[in-house]
Amino acid sequence: MRNIQATYNLTPADRTMLVMPLFHVHGLLAAFLAPLHSGGSVVVPPRFSASEFWEDFVQHKANWYSAVPTIHQILLKTPLPNPIPDIRFIRSCSSPLSPKTFEDLEATFNAPVLEAYAMTEAAHQMTSNPLPPAKRQPGSVGIGQGVEIKILDQAGKEVPRGQEAEICVRGENVTKGYLNNPSANESSFTKDGFFRTGDQGKLDPDGYVIITGRIKELINKGGEKISPIELDNTLAHNPKVAEAVCFAIPDPKHYGEDIGATVVLKTSGTATEEELKSWVWIVPQIPKTATGKIQRRKVAETMLNSEPKPKL
Repeated sequence: MRNIQATYNLTPADRTMLVMPLFHVHGLLAAFLAPLHSGGSVVVPPRFSASEFWEDFVQHKANWYSAVPTIHQILLKTPLPNPIPDIRFIRSCSSPLSPKTFEDLEATFNAPVLEAYAMTEAAHQMTSNPLPPAKRQPGSVGIGQGVEIKILDQAGKEVPRGQEAEICVRGENVTKGYLNNPSANESSFTKDGFFRTGDQGKLDPDGYVIITGRIKELINKGGEKISPIELDNTLAHNPKVAEAVCFAIPDPKHYGEDIGATVVLKTSGTATEEELKSWVWIVPQIPKTATGKIQRRKVAETMLNSEPKPKL
């Protein structure tokens, strides 16, 4: 709570609109307990409703909110209040925010968008883009907030800046281990006490963390490791695409894996094979968890088991 309060300079003057469920650490820590710890207030609706969000936001004089990218995308499609309310900042976490959505949010709401990186094992927040006038970087989850961040190889050795390896974190908010699971503890921590997040990433020249994918979700195509997040972002820039998720599929030629992609088109949109290449499923909805988080392996399983396969 202290880390979150310090990152966003939360004060008793701030009021947030809760959109994340309280059974999820994002909603519980970042959107509920941290604001209360700072002396601020929280507007708690019975449930998230896109059609009622802005009316409640304006009526109760909220000045920030935190959500997953799916909810940001929904709110961008929702009829907007006139005038646009004075929003101090918009926080995004729990799933990668595409640079396109980042740009749309800032242009629409005239507020800084701050993407963060968090895990339940770290009592939520580990990194975040900082408030202005500090730099916020689209496609990056920012810098360490009250924790140490290192990019370590499998031997636990730090790699040169700019090189990709596993993102590891150490701090007082990070769990000391898993109860009654010594094998998980052995594989999840380095000898120096850094927690292995399971995410692959790198540090840019300014020390900002860029996540390139879950290590288990990287696509191995002919020995080349491909980040599905980068492919997501590329497809999301197509003006006809509302959402996109890429994943690994078995390669029939036995070269490891091929690239699968599923997209949701914008309302009344159509796409041709020239616009969206092969191995793209066009679906009405992408499978997500109860908190709006995408699980690529679940998407891959659902798409590969679909009959007939709706391939372009």
